Order: sequence, then C-alpha cells, then structure tokens
Amino acid sequence: MTIFEALRDDHDTQRTLVDLLVKTEGDSDGRNELFDRLKRELTAHAAAEERYFYVPLMEVDLTQEHARHSVAEHKELDDFVEQLEKYGMSSSQWLITARELAERLVHHLDEEEVEIFPVAGKALSEDDKLALAKEYRADMQRHLDA
Repeated sequence: MTIFEALRDDHDTQRTLVDLLVKTEGDSDGRNELFDRLKRELTAHAAAEERYFYVPLMEVDLTQEHARHSVAEHKELDDFVEQLEKYGMSSSQWLITARELAERLVHHLDEEEVEIFPVAGKALSEDDKLALAKEYRADMQRHLDA
C-alpha cells in the first residue's frame, strides 16, 4: 500500500462520517457518537498526514506550496470543530456549522486527491511512497488509540 492509498482510505472514512453527521438530528446519541468519531479521525489524520506526507513534501520545491496550503486548511477544519463544540447540538447554528465543516472537508479532501497527489507522486520515490504509508498508518493508529 502506498501513502496515497492509505490517505485515500482515511479520506473515504471522513467523507462517510461527515455525510452521516449532517443527516443526524438534535442532541442525539447518534450525533454525539459521530461527532466524537469524526473529531478523533480528523485529529489523528491531520497529525499523521502532516508528519508523514506534508513534511517530506515541504522539502521539495515542486510540492512545497501545496503542502503549506493543505496544512493551513487543516487549521481551518480544526476551527470548525472548535466552533461546533461551543454550540448546543440541538441548535440550528450547530447544523449550519456542521454543514460548513462538511463542505470545507470534502473540498479539502478532493483538492488533495486531485491536485496534490499527482504532483506528490512525481516528487516521491516508490520506496518513499511505501515507507511513508507504513509510518503514516502506524502514527494514525497511535493517535486513534490514545
């Protein structure tokens, strides 16, 4: 498995979670559970992806700007999560913000896959793609288990 396959697997999980989250209603167990799972997933993914995908890409001129842009978008997604934590889950503002988070998250994931992966594929060796996937997966699991 390459780093791209590993990241895409987690992107698919995030798309599913955020899609299910915006379909929930009120301060329900389902909404709480999905939000907690999405938060854990996003936090673990951002930390592991930045370390084992974006740090190596920042060292290459070809991919440096893309890497910086995506790391900035991780911060933006964190800000949406923080806003959601401040609102009551049954408030209309919570759902509005959750939908904004969903829109930004899907945009971010699509942008990574369509714009960054092809360029990164040229910047990384085949060995790098495999080694980074292994390290990313292990780090991702460490964060989820914490």
